[in-house]
Amino acid sequence: MMGYYVIAGLIMLVSWYVSNKLKTKFKKYSKTRLQNGMSGAEIARKMLEDNGIYDVKVISTPGQLTDHYNPKDKTVNLSEAVYNQRNAAAAAVAAHECGHAVQHATAYSWLTMRSQLVPIVSVAANYSQWVIMGGLILMSAVSLGVGKTVLLAGIIMFGLGTLFSFITLPVEYDASNRALAWLEEKQIVTPTEYDDSKDALKWAARTYVVAAVGSLATLLYFVSVYLSRD
Repeated sequence: MMGYYVIAGLIMLVSWYVSNKLKTKFKKYSKTRLQNGMSGAEIARKMLEDNGIYDVKVISTPGQLTDHYNPKDKTVNLSEAVYNQRNAAAAAVAAHECGHAVQHATAYSWLTMRSQLVPIVSVAANYSQWVIMGGLILMSAVSLGVGKTVLLAGIIMFGLGTLFSFITLPVEYDASNRALAWLEEKQIVTPTEYDDSKDALKWAARTYVVAAVGSLATLLYFVSVYLSRD
């Protein structure tokens, strides 16, 4: 299990660095007020209208970096700071979440695929680690054959989560690209504010990259354990 702890430690370290960098960037870009004076909520509503979307609500949600789009009830949920503030960070996040709404409205294939996987992955993610650990214990203490079967089941469940994390990448990058293109085309932000928004979204996207790579590394480790036990 030492290999697992080493991988987990490295993933946690890189994840902490990227997360800390993201918070630093958002804090920095939250200090400069947008020249157009628009709040995150106002920017979100305008982007939706410009894309002909009138059945999506923009609402405020508690917490920090809790922003998300909910396709079930068609709501763009903006954290309190993003909803009310009028800066490059708020503009970037608000437009990004509306990017997901545009994806939903246009039946963007990667978003559709991710949505279809949610029910399966939510169950698999909750139990995969327990099943894997159970398989490892059975292999060592009870029966190698039974343990390997249980371990394989856990690996498949974990693999679904890894697949989900990689499918999430094009969804997130596309939402950011849509957001930045709209911000620039409609001149919602100045060139300097645009650069700040782009940088903020770049670091936000990297959190998903780290999660996907970390999940893949962990999956490959468990696969190697499975293949090495004969």
